Amino acid sequence: MAEARRWDIFCTVIDNYGDIGICWRLARQLVAEHGLALTLWVDDLASFRRLWPAVDPSRDEQVLEGVRVRRWGSPFPEVVPAQVVIEALACELPASYVQAMAATPVKPVWLNLEYLSAEDWVLGCHGLPSLHPSLPLTKHFFFPGFVAGTGGLLAEHNLPARLAAFQADPAAQAEFLKSLGMPVAAPEALQVSLFAYEASPLAGLLDAWADGPRPVVCRVPESKLWPELLAWLAEPGAGAGQAYARGRLRIELLPMLAQDDYDRLLWLSDLNVVRGEDSFVRAQWAGKPLIWQAYRQEDGVHLDKLEAFLALYTRGASDAQAEALRELMRTWNGGGDMALAWRVFEPALPRWREHAQTWAEQLARTGDLATNLVQFCSVRV
Repeated sequence: MAEARRWDIFCTVIDNYGDIGICWRLARQLVAEHGLALTLWVDDLASFRRLWPAVDPSRDEQVLEGVRVRRWGSPFPEVVPAQVVIEALACELPASYVQAMAATPVKPVWLNLEYLSAEDWVLGCHGLPSLHPSLPLTKHFFFPGFVAGTGGLLAEHNLPARLAAFQADPAAQAEFLKSLGMPVAAPEALQVSLFAYEASPLAGLLDAWADGPRPVVCRVPESKLWPELLAWLAEPGAGAGQAYARGRLRIELLPMLAQDDYDRLLWLSDLNVVRGEDSFVRAQWAGKPLIWQAYRQEDGVHLDKLEAFLALYTRGASDAQAEALRELMRTWNGGGDMALAWRVFEPALPRWREHAQTWAEQLARTGDLATNLVQFCSVRV
């Protein structure tokens, strides 16, 4: 069995940062845990910096966390292709790089790292080869997933230990909140993280929390959702570091967080409202109840992804509890009476807390995405 040590990952930054978020987590883990010589090609370093402040957008090449980060510009430079080449999340490799791959005596392992889905067809497509129409190259499709037979989910090997240590350390939690300019919440409060796309049925959810029987502390990192949130607050000039109270609800506005800090926010919360793929996956590893907003696609394709996930996630729950969660997420993704959906769901929160922990343990048994990638490539080099 051969061993491929040089890898290239290509990433285009899409409007909501999820693509670079996934690629950066993957690159860091492949270097830290598998000792790879890895180059991450990124087309938008300024946006990348928002997720990782150490990025210098003025530099064409830099090393961060052991990862060689290079600007993906045009014209693309002449480089020797790596042994493993990953085009991530529907990006397209530079034509000159593909030609260089075809010219190498030993062809690279070329992977198309796909978006995450729980749909049944993923099992049948994971790992399938695709021949290039005109060059002596083969590309394989690699699908993340929730079940055995897929690529699994991104998770560092020390993630469970770091999570447990943080959750068992009130002083570390208080210090983290202090770094964000926020106080420790009252013990009886429901702590929520809110990270969502714009055009969400947000007002109904906030109304339910403000009028509910239990105090809620909702922490909201900066995102495109903010205009709707500030409109509900009637505070158009609000910014990061400020907090507002309405009824039983306290809203704390946070800056956009670096990845490791965002993880801590998820670990601290009792409920995580998440979106897309990266925050969605990290919320599942946090072992807390979640509300997921799928990335909106034409013809309602995102709703198919939602239903496929719900079918998996609600297995083992009672009919009433499962239906309450389904209705909550369907309403969050499709519109409707979010206040009513929350009031029906809220009594089941303790049950979903237990389920979330069991679910994280179940996911761990499929193996993590980075290790599965390395094993997949090692037999094809």
